[in-house]
Amino acid sequence: MSSAEQTPRPTRLAAAAVVAGIEALGLLAGGAYLLVGSLTGTPEDLTSAVIGAVTLLALGLIPLAAARGLWTRRSWSRGPAVITQILALPVAWQMLQANSAMIPVGIVLAVLAVTGLVLLVSPATTEALGIRRPGQEA
Repeated sequence: MSSAEQTPRPTRLAAAAVVAGIEALGLLAGGAYLLVGSLTGTPEDLTSAVIGAVTLLALGLIPLAAARGLWTRRSWSRGPAVITQILALPVAWQMLQANSAMIPVGIVLAVLAVTGLVLLVSPATTEALGIRRPGQEA
């Protein structure tokens, strides 16, 4: 057991893993919903509907892997987690621009993305993952 595994997991690192996990579950649930809807309904273009659903399912695997990596303190996981948060911001913005029921979803997504970014750049998270700042000695 390494010394990193013996020390308690920082709260910010655990929270960042939870945020990534929530985003992964949202993408996977959305992809499953679209897939079932496209296969049981009558979409205008079945191929496009299925491709969109499969794309959401595939994209859900990225934050899922990042969440698991953050939870198990893998330094590689911070990159995909940060990218997921950055990509979530314009999606949330587009949802907020819609005059529909997507506005509350956009608010939740924006809050998750900003919270995730703050948690991921936190010095406690960086240290727990063993990521050194430029110029910092090993």
